[in-house]
Amino acid sequence: MAPILEYRNVSKVFFKGDTRVHALRNVTAQVERGELLAIVGPSGCGKSTLLNLTAGLMEPGLGEVLYAGKPVSGVNTRVSYVTQRDNLLPWRTVEDNVTLPFEFGERARTSATERRERVQKYINVVGLKGFEKHYPAELSGGMRKRAQLARSLVYEPDVLLMDEPFGALDAQLKLMLQAELLKTWEGSGKTLVFVTHDLTEAISLADHVIVMSTRPGRVRAIERIALPRPRDVFTIRFLPEFGEYFERLWSALREDMGQGSDV
Repeated sequence: MAPILEYRNVSKVFFKGDTRVHALRNVTAQVERGELLAIVGPSGCGKSTLLNLTAGLMEPGLGEVLYAGKPVSGVNTRVSYVTQRDNLLPWRTVEDNVTLPFEFGERARTSATERRERVQKYINVVGLKGFEKHYPAELSGGMRKRAQLARSLVYEPDVLLMDEPFGALDAQLKLMLQAELLKTWEGSGKTLVFVTHDLTEAISLADHVIVMSTRPGRVRAIERIALPRPRDVFTIRFLPEFGEYFERLWSALREDMGQGSDV
């Protein structure tokens, strides 16, 4: 079976006035169906650009991005995208924010009964039962992230793209949401591509970790994480194998740390 996502010699250049900014160069990688891939790298190495290309929000300058064996052309409605900001609509309740994907395109034909059932299902899954009628301003940062995740899951996409979703949260809350994410994902059959700056987070969550170089982003290393599942993110980092993965990946990452700037 073909990989669900494939990047073939992908390069991307942005123009800022007369300046050419090389975001990605010759990126080749693939994501198997049902796996969790983490992408780590220094700021500005093109991690977010890679997700934007996957979502069809922009096109590569050179090379191809393939979804289920076919080139991505235009907005890829088969994927869901959890951006760094939660982007909840402040005038809508949690329930109404989670319902939003059913108001566009083919999903607008979903029956009212099925909408209600799926909205409530995923509100329950992310632990927001009882907060359906609350507005974003009435929620904590972690609860807003949970609402964003429910909105991304509610139309049951094949692939979920996550761009540093827990980066701004405190350490304790980050661990709790990592655990919730794994509980939601494991056994679902869905594919998850997770961008992070946190190497510990990447190893804790992923089946594979890709390490990107400084800009222009290139694949510096790919490591399979053969830690058993289900995983306990609170204790997994104390396994001796975890330290071995960390050492190898850090060796690939450290020479680029402190270089680059955000793109």
